[in-house]
Amino acid sequence: MITIIGTGHVFNLAEPVAFIVKNTWPDAVLIELDMSRYNTMMNNANRPEGSGEQPEPEMSAIYRQTSKYQQKMSKEYGAELGGEFLAAVNAGKLVGAEILTIDTDAMRVMNEMWAEMSFGEKFRYRMSGISDSIGGKKKVAKVHSDFAADEKAYVEAMRRRYPTMVRKLIDERNVHMAEQINRASERFSNMIVVVGDAHVGGICELL
Repeated sequence: MITIIGTGHVFNLAEPVAFIVKNTWPDAVLIELDMSRYNTMMNNANRPEGSGEQPEPEMSAIYRQTSKYQQKMSKEYGAELGGEFLAAVNAGKLVGAEILTIDTDAMRVMNEMWAEMSFGEKFRYRMSGISDSIGGKKKVAKVHSDFAADEKAYVEAMRRRYPTMVRKLIDERNVHMAEQINRASERFSNMIVVVGDAHVGGICELL
């Protein structure tokens, strides 16, 4: 059995994700992280209180911009960025599940995306970032509502506006993660997969 949980990364979903994992008793928990981000997440989680901030890894400008926006929105929703992944990992370990990272290298993908974007797509992406920052929670809520109303239509509208972004951040990563899930299914009979909700439909189709 493969159970796929689609999450919004900026929302406070740690508790329901942990509940599902604990009550499904998976053999393996697969998360939408690469090994570098997984290690950073675990190091931060295990850092003693009052030990100060960990130095940030070297980031490209586009990756840093995206990361800062997600962190800002997570705080507005009372969540820790990636909290649902940490909850899935901790709950998985409690039930004896193996933890697997299934995503591609996030920084490399972002850098490739930026290098391959046309000038017009880069401009629209920058303007969208400014609009998102100004809109705050209202903008996030609208995006979530529009996506929930018709996921395929929303992704296709994004594809027309940001073809490189959708190809690099969604399509190619869906293929990679579906391959990792298929490979894991040869070893495990009951798996939980935790990914962003924009990936669920594409991964299910590929599986």
